[in-house]
Amino acid sequence: MKDSRYPPDWPQLALDKKQSVSWVCERCGVQCLKPGDGKGLLKEERYRLRMAVHHCDYDPGNNSPSNLMALCSSCHLHYHRRQQGNISLGQLSLKFY
Repeated sequence: MKDSRYPPDWPQLALDKKQSVSWVCERCGVQCLKPGDGKGLLKEERYRLRMAVHHCDYDPGNNSPSNLMALCSSCHLHYHRRQQGNISLGQLSLKFY
């Protein structure tokens, strides 16, 4: 079920943001995976290197470029830890085996 707080063009907005930073995390500088990359990596590595687009003010309706940050999964989780953000319980987690 898609979160109705996001605009219909969110997938394209998020892709544009990721492409604008060449798939490099704006917090830690790690090179994230582009769609289709990561063959041969463990599932956990692919997850860790997945890029997300973060709303700095935690409002998914505010998609101004200055409010968006492209982050790796670890950094995105860092921003949402202990925050009253727009994520549901369990939405952001890292699994290690």
